[in-house]
Amino acid sequence: MNKLVNVGFGNVVNSSKIIGIISPEAAPIKRMVQTAKDNGMAIDATCGRRTKAVIVTESGHMVLSSLLPETIAGRVNQTNQDTLPSSNE
Repeated sequence: MNKLVNVGFGNVVNSSKIIGIISPEAAPIKRMVQTAKDNGMAIDATCGRRTKAVIVTESGHMVLSSLLPETIAGRVNQTNQDTLPSSNE
């Protein structure tokens, strides 16, 4: 079952399609984001705020979020734990 993860301001991403969550500070990441924007593969979910995390998906899309990578990773991990079967069952 697909679980959606909130990446800020009511925007959600399918957690099973996420490859990585990275900080946009490094120059190579900035180049990757610019290339994705040029190719129409960037999805801006920042609502005009500063980009603090870049989510890379299986399809090659990059979702820009104003939440910290640690915050998004925690939400993804929480979603994954919710889908695991309980050992008590």
